[in-house]
Amino acid sequence: MAPQSSCRGREDQTLASSAAASPRPPAMAHAPVVKTTTTTVADLTDLVLQAILLRLSPADLLRAALTCHRWRRAATHALPRVPPLLGYFFHPQGPGNPPPMPMYDTTHHPAVFLPLDAASSPCLSLDLTPGAASSLSIQDVHLGLVLLLPHSRPKSLLPRILAVDPASRRRVLLPPPPRDALPERDDRWRRDRCVIGVAVLARAHPSRLTFDAVCLTIDGDLPRAWVASVREGNCAWRALPRAEGITINFDPWLFEGRCVHAAGNIYWHICNSSRLLQLDPCTLDFSFMPVPAVLGDRFEKYRIGETPEDGRLCMASIVENLRLQIWVRGEARCSSDRGWLLERKICMTKLLDTVPGLPKDSMMRVLCTWLSDMDYARTGKVFITTWGYGRYSFHLETSKLERLVMEDGKEHGNPIYAYTLAWPPEFLAQETGLLVVD
Repeated sequence: MAPQSSCRGREDQTLASSAAASPRPPAMAHAPVVKTTTTTVADLTDLVLQAILLRLSPADLLRAALTCHRWRRAATHALPRVPPLLGYFFHPQGPGNPPPMPMYDTTHHPAVFLPLDAASSPCLSLDLTPGAASSLSIQDVHLGLVLLLPHSRPKSLLPRILAVDPASRRRVLLPPPPRDALPERDDRWRRDRCVIGVAVLARAHPSRLTFDAVCLTIDGDLPRAWVASVREGNCAWRALPRAEGITINFDPWLFEGRCVHAAGNIYWHICNSSRLLQLDPCTLDFSFMPVPAVLGDRFEKYRIGETPEDGRLCMASIVENLRLQIWVRGEARCSSDRGWLLERKICMTKLLDTVPGLPKDSMMRVLCTWLSDMDYARTGKVFITTWGYGRYSFHLETSKLERLVMEDGKEHGNPIYAYTLAWPPEFLAQETGLLVVD
């Protein structure tokens, strides 16, 4: 029995020594704590921010530009060259009847807004009461503002002007100029005064209702500009001296009440005249702009506007042989007509054959068809009006003729005002004074 115990003792010693020799497994080490960092919009680089802004719609891009100065600078690089078109304002008209019936529906319908794209463009509205909507008429749409005057008003009284910003639904009612705006010796033209219309001169910033507007009057036989400066709802008027040397030797009723903004200036068409009245919005100087002799001297219907590709001053007209002519203002040279160059001619005969009911006789067709306007959004379209056969838009590049009719059967009225958002330098520049007039 002894040998067995000695063997077990040696075995126990061997197990004990081997257990002592083998080290214990190390304790589990804790995993290092990883600190997470949050990336904010402020951490975006200018290039990344600009790439994001490029994906926004025009309305959202304008809102983003108002966030801060950095976003405003980034938005200037994401803006298109041409102000984005959101839609059109106009006063609808009932369908006319063919000759010899009256040409137009004389009923004054409230202004409506037709979005360019119902899916992406906002559905804007002037947001007027029924009474105001039925008594006011649009006179100018520019830089995101809509100016309205009473539809029926005395031509000799300076009117109140309602200015509406449809995008923000802000508005301001401008009072008429005070009686002391003119010295007593200069106000002797009060009885002979004729109010032509109003126009937007400049706008400082979209976040504030700050802008300048002008009211054109004919005092005696000379034009005068009345400038309204609006600063956050407060309006101040100043009357400029009459424009010497710009004699109005015709009935002022021949002026069209609404103006046209083109190539940096403001124009008023004159019925049956070979010239337009031009106003420089920076210097507020009046002058006459002659039209091509083949248009003005023959009393053709012409409309002034801008070329779609580069914004040059241009003029369109449909002449007696039913050809649409596009004239571009160029340098005075032997091949020009009073400084205008004939750029292109488009035959409208076959195109007008597609208008249902339009007479085939050439004389009747000339009588029933005329150019009513150019699309001032620079889309390359002109608007054509017929006597009782509908209103149409014609695209100069695609030659597409499209009838302009609403769901209720009313036609798009004349004029058709393009509503665009105002881009730099008007909106994204630093806020400064608008006009400086000595």
